[in-house]
Amino acid sequence: MKLIILNDYDQASEWAAKYIRNKILLFRPGPDRYLTLGLPTGSTPMGCYKKLIEYYKMGQISFQYVKTFNMDEYVGLPRDHPESYHSFMWNHLFKHIDIKAENTHILDGNAADLQVECAAFEEKITAAGGIELFVGGIGPDGHIAFNEPGSSLVSRTRVKTLAKDTIMANARFFNGDLSKVPTMSLTVGVGTVMEAKEVMIIITGAHKAFALYKAIEEGVNHMWTVSAFQQHPQTVFVCDEDATLELRVKTVKYFKGMMHVHNKLVEPPPSLSKKN
Repeated sequence: MKLIILNDYDQASEWAAKYIRNKILLFRPGPDRYLTLGLPTGSTPMGCYKKLIEYYKMGQISFQYVKTFNMDEYVGLPRDHPESYHSFMWNHLFKHIDIKAENTHILDGNAADLQVECAAFEEKITAAGGIELFVGGIGPDGHIAFNEPGSSLVSRTRVKTLAKDTIMANARFFNGDLSKVPTMSLTVGVGTVMEAKEVMIIITGAHKAFALYKAIEEGVNHMWTVSAFQQHPQTVFVCDEDATLELRVKTVKYFKGMMHVHNKLVEPPPSLSKKN
């Protein structure tokens, strides 16, 4: 497990974007070798997505041979609704890069049979060869995707009823009207994300500090589903200073002491240096 501590949200977003950029470049995707990414929505990854768009426009990376699988989607919200995760991904990333629509996969919250939709999503991930890097964010209660407190740590893609705290937190996207916030979602499971070869979780802001503490310094606990990733062989937590406020001083010092090594992970690879 790696904990990357940056000064602020912008630096954390840039580090995460560079990590993804390097993942694409070093993987060398092509017509017979697609890189498969798992992606989140919400306010946390927006800075990272802006940077990825920037790198694409600079000619540093291409998404032509990248496949994506999104973490979740609301149930019953029209696909073209401005707050659907379909809309989010197209507005904040997909329409700005060269990814092919058929290579983007987002759960359909309006499917006739939601259980079949969830099973099919898992099958698509398997058919794609599994996910190379799953990127995620968390809620203040430590939930990843919509795997809220109490979710099974071996769960698969399924239908989930949203907790009241999540509904209230999401009301800001619906003009503060709780009656308009969807109460159910489709979400990948903790087990689904755990099967990715690598996991990178972005955690920023003081309101996420207790969740980071639970994820890093305490044991695995299904009431804090992000803590499951302590047991993943390749987990990278990327956070800002504010998110470390609940961590022990010696924990922060320990991980900061390794930043000179971890920052090498986002240095431009030789292939990019030659281009420039």
